[in-house]
Amino acid sequence: MDITFTVLMFAPLVLILWLANFSERSTSTDVADTASADVSSSVAGDGAASAGAYPAGSNRVWVILAFLLLATLYGVLILFGVTLQLIGLLATGPLESSLGSVYQQMGIDPASFARMGLGMWLPSIFGLLLLLRVVRNLVGRILPSFDPTSPVHAVALSYTALIAVNLFMTLGIGLGNLAEMIQAAGPMDLTASLWAQQIVMAIMAIVGVGWLARRSLGHTFRRLAIVKPSVKQVLAGVGLGIVMGAGIAVVEVLLNKAGIAGDADVAKLSEQILGPLTQSAFGIVTLGVAAAIGEESIFRGALQPRFGLIFTTLLFALLHSTYGFTLATLIVFGVGLVLGIVRLRANTTTSMLVHAFYNMTLGTIAALGLLQNI
Repeated sequence: MDITFTVLMFAPLVLILWLANFSERSTSTDVADTASADVSSSVAGDGAASAGAYPAGSNRVWVILAFLLLATLYGVLILFGVTLQLIGLLATGPLESSLGSVYQQMGIDPASFARMGLGMWLPSIFGLLLLLRVVRNLVGRILPSFDPTSPVHAVALSYTALIAVNLFMTLGIGLGNLAEMIQAAGPMDLTASLWAQQIVMAIMAIVGVGWLARRSLGHTFRRLAIVKPSVKQVLAGVGLGIVMGAGIAVVEVLLNKAGIAGDADVAKLSEQILGPLTQSAFGIVTLGVAAAIGEESIFRGALQPRFGLIFTTLLFALLHSTYGFTLATLIVFGVGLVLGIVRLRANTTTSMLVHAFYNMTLGTIAALGLLQNI
């Protein structure tokens, strides 16, 4: 993924989060950066607006603006999605004789356009529905830490639909087709793009919990539980990450030996995307450190206090769209649960260490071919 495209894709999302946070700005709660404020905001998830409804007066303008921008974003996705689906349906239906041959010459399955379009517009409508107060009230009954009155929580909840868009568009293309497209494009160095994506995700987490709007940088990091870990936490994080990585690698080999093979398309796609990164020490470090910085900041740091352990872990697993709905997705869910528990028992910094060394252990095993002869 191109770095510029990554930045442009995330920029509107960061802006909307900033507007939502700015709408909750209050001189009575944001000037003070005290330990008690940190504790209460960590429990509530954000230190949301008042208990009754959206902020009154001029702050309400920021709420409306944030929601309008988000609705516009979903409107664009719906428009493109419907267009793609119509193109796919026409190419496999009334205009198959004319359009179908064109897509075949391009090496594109016209049916995938219909699937991609559906995967774009349907979750987008769901994202719009999640902005409705009545829907958020229902979510608040299921997720105790979710505040239906908070614009920040509302935007965060609506953003979950974007994970569904990413997943269903990937499935619409087809994991096998995507692997073949990447292979046809030739060797790809995704190191810079991966760093860019994860850094932008970390910025999204920082802005999402109030930086530049209603929290100082120090207060923001405490809200995210990104703090200086103790020596015990460092050792536990590194050790757990290595043990988990080695354990999962062994389990995968044993499952293959038992005839419970993983999905071939997932394996091929993972090799196309991640394989080149395991060819160098810096690539392996990138697999670990970059993912830990971005994914842990946004999932364990920002979202888990809002959505709870299980729902956040589910979102984390579904974000890995290149695994589809396979055994690999279940493994990611299990890993996410462990990371979430580490966040609860210690802090996000420790979960970052676990995540980083888990990925780097898997990358090292793959690079050295340590389990190929088992």
